[in-house]
Amino acid sequence: MSAEPVIATTDLTKSYGRSRGIVDVTMTIEPGEVFGFLGPNGAGKTTTIRTLLDFIRPTAGGATVFGMDPHADSVEVHRRVGYLPGEFALYEHMTGRDYLGFLAALRGGVADHQIDPLAERLQSDLTVKIASLSHGNKQKLGLIQAFMHRPPLLILDEPTQGLDPIMQQVFHAMVLEAREAGQTVFLSSHALPEVERMCDRVGIIREGRLITVEDVGALKARAVRVVDLHFARPVPAEAFSSLPGLHELEVHGDVVRCSVAGPMDALVKAAARFEVLDVESHEPSLEDIFLTFYGGDGGDPG
Repeated sequence: MSAEPVIATTDLTKSYGRSRGIVDVTMTIEPGEVFGFLGPNGAGKTTTIRTLLDFIRPTAGGATVFGMDPHADSVEVHRRVGYLPGEFALYEHMTGRDYLGFLAALRGGVADHQIDPLAERLQSDLTVKIASLSHGNKQKLGLIQAFMHRPPLLILDEPTQGLDPIMQQVFHAMVLEAREAGQTVFLSSHALPEVERMCDRVGIIREGRLITVEDVGALKARAVRVVDLHFARPVPAEAFSSLPGLHELEVHGDVVRCSVAGPMDALVKAAARFEVLDVESHEPSLEDIFLTFYGGDGGDPG
């Protein structure tokens, strides 16, 4: 018997009247996976997260977190979640240590040996007042408070904003270690390369509707890639012109360039009839795939 999903939504809908919310969002997040949630600003990512945590109520449909109702069982759901909002308020008069100690007390206590290593890894000075911290250093505090009680579920909304590249690498390591420890990670991000590196699956949301949920590998496998074939001598264009899945075919003597959607089996078999010197395949990035869903005009991902 398979494990119960950590997050499950069925036709989850939140309407703001004329403003865009989310419509019929249905998905499941499995235990121990890192799930990336992608879409431009205003697409519905934060609305979905806030509904899962019962900060706002759905207009229709429903969701469960660890099989529980986020509203009826909100205290227990929040106990099991480490949450980093996209925008969060800090108590500016406190030091970082005072702030984390305050949150730890609310959660029933978190030992220093769980906090200090995180602060050291993120190079976060917990002795200074929060008011004096840069945006990036405040973001580090947000990450520490999300991770410090080792929750079974991490929900992270734009977690690397404000972090420098070195700290982004530290964060990536923290996420992968969380997955190895059996924690589940649901992260919203506009940084497509980091999602590609860390996530097992991705959901892409557009104008409040979830338009696909797929394994990163499967999504890339069926995406369009550009292939250059170099042959020992000129080849006839008609040998490739009717192959399934081929687009933008160009044949210039002994070089064939084309775009391939999906499996490359037909192209490989056609090329094997001639003497092949070299094959170059330009693999699509997650960003390329994202733009195919948005037609290049969806605005900045966020």
